[in-house]
Amino acid sequence: MEIKNLLDKVRYPSDLRKLKQKELGQFSKELREELVDVVSVTGGHLGAGLGVVELTVALHYVFDTPKDKLVWDVGHQAYPHKIITGRRNEIRTLRKGGGLSGFTKRSESEYDPFGAAHSSTSISSTLGMSVAKKLSKDSNHVIAVIGDGAMSAGMAYEAMNNAGAMKSKLIVILNDNDMSISSPVGAMSSYLSRLLSGKTSFSFRETFKLITSAFLKRFKDKDTKPEDFFRDKISGGTLFNQLGFNYIGPIDGHDLDSLISVFKNVKNSNYKGPILIHACTKKGKGYKPAEDSGDKYHGVTKFNVITGEQSKSKSSTLPYTKVFANTLIKHAEKDTKIVGITGAMPSGTGMDIFGKNFPDRMFDVGIAEQHAVTFAAGMATEGYKPFAAIYSTFLQRAYDQVVHDVAIQSLPVRFAIDRAGLVGADGPTHAGSFDITYLSTLPNFIVMAASNEAELVKMINTSVSINDRPSAFRYPRGNGIGVELPSISEILEIGKGEIIKEGKKVALLSFGGRLQECLKAAKELDNKGISTTVVDAKFAKPLDQKLIIDICLNHEVLITIEEGSIGGFGSHVFQMLSERGIFDKGLKIRSMILPDQFIDQDTPENMYKIAGLDAKTIEQKAIDALKSNIVIPINKKFS
Repeated sequence: MEIKNLLDKVRYPSDLRKLKQKELGQFSKELREELVDVVSVTGGHLGAGLGVVELTVALHYVFDTPKDKLVWDVGHQAYPHKIITGRRNEIRTLRKGGGLSGFTKRSESEYDPFGAAHSSTSISSTLGMSVAKKLSKDSNHVIAVIGDGAMSAGMAYEAMNNAGAMKSKLIVILNDNDMSISSPVGAMSSYLSRLLSGKTSFSFRETFKLITSAFLKRFKDKDTKPEDFFRDKISGGTLFNQLGFNYIGPIDGHDLDSLISVFKNVKNSNYKGPILIHACTKKGKGYKPAEDSGDKYHGVTKFNVITGEQSKSKSSTLPYTKVFANTLIKHAEKDTKIVGITGAMPSGTGMDIFGKNFPDRMFDVGIAEQHAVTFAAGMATEGYKPFAAIYSTFLQRAYDQVVHDVAIQSLPVRFAIDRAGLVGADGPTHAGSFDITYLSTLPNFIVMAASNEAELVKMINTSVSINDRPSAFRYPRGNGIGVELPSISEILEIGKGEIIKEGKKVALLSFGGRLQECLKAAKELDNKGISTTVVDAKFAKPLDQKLIIDICLNHEVLITIEEGSIGGFGSHVFQMLSERGIFDKGLKIRSMILPDQFIDQDTPENMYKIAGLDAKTIEQKAIDALKSNIVIPINKKFS
């Protein structure tokens, strides 16, 4: 490991606090260099961490962490925090199997008081900590660091409204880098821009003067409280003040002297209510390739430190996300009622591609999944065909809206569910584990899962034609398998599966992306003399009841396979068979689902092995079922 004079002296924040303040600039430089070096090897989130180096250093320098609780919203900007909180020796295991999480994680370190990976949770969680500390008569501080992008979510305002009303002791750092993953959207972004255009970020001298005058000087007007004076001088009465926060800023988030001065004064003040410090930073700060990049190197693969060139995928096949975008564009060229909606993830969902072609028909609503779903429902009432492209893990944040605003009203909103199944390095917080279950339980819904990119095209085509109820199609992260894509005129018959390979003894009924593993397992079973059928179910709702019952009547073993939790496709198959009263002849029926655990980050291949959804485990499941004496009787007379 390269020797870094100051960085090598700091293992924990207690070591950092032993440094002289004038040394912190050099320390920050070394920390930033270490971050670039680390992520060039591990890949992951880089730009956000580069932007908060000085914030990280100043916070740990002033506050007594871990006694003072520091919560990073989302957590992808917490790599510098991890390096100086006892994890530098492990930092090159980031996002790898058995290594450090790419986000904050309570079980990983006492310096991570709250695990995060979905945005806009920091103010709510720290408010909870603050109230708990008050009840326990604990005087330590709680600090939330939230980005301007995360401030587009309603949950942040719900928390601020509650904190202001309770006058809780809470410090919120608004890390304003004018960018989350993509360019910011919404009124909050415009509002923050107006705050910045109205005044220059304060220098150390200006900040010190304002802080000391507000908090330490006596005033001739005895009726004027220091905090009121401070608000008038600095903020001129802001939205944050109206929510009950004492607003400070904007200040330069890369000026260590300014940051430390503000943090010390806030820490030592007797102000009783919540405080919001507006710090302006630059995402990708200090690494030119990141500064010059459109996304500021938000998420990167391994890269060359000198040139910034990222490793390119060796796959010659198209990513599912691009297949979705290209197909939707073809439909939108013919149908002006088609619109696209995303929640601050245009590049992640392919909506950026759609938006370039139809800028007036693509709507990025910010990190606001609840709003995105009901917004789509509203458009559907007016005859439009909204495609809400939302990751599986993020759609669950809007479940109430899916139920009440879409399903109950049977509105034809189309849900394009990206990142279905296990996603690799982002770990359990980003895994699409539950959408089959939480959507298939809903009346009026059509739920599909693509086994390859050609099936994805057919499902998009099909959803365009569904105008009387909501529909959803799920597809995995990554690239397709390289099959030829059909035309946009080819649609599926609703609720009909397809036999891909016929056999006589074992039937593998696959829903979604495990179809190729089922085919591999079937080949090995055939080689062992076990004739195997493989079915692509395509639909979890409605089920292809006739096909499934025919399989049950003509096979000894039926195994359902899906990339989802209990209560999903397999559960619906079992329920249907039970309700249809199929008895008298033995059927050995099994279900293969994601296990009842959260699977930590690893490669997708390893994660599926851990989950028991790989070809070898499918093969063994069939063999074990054939040997088993546990059967479900079947009525051969049923028709």
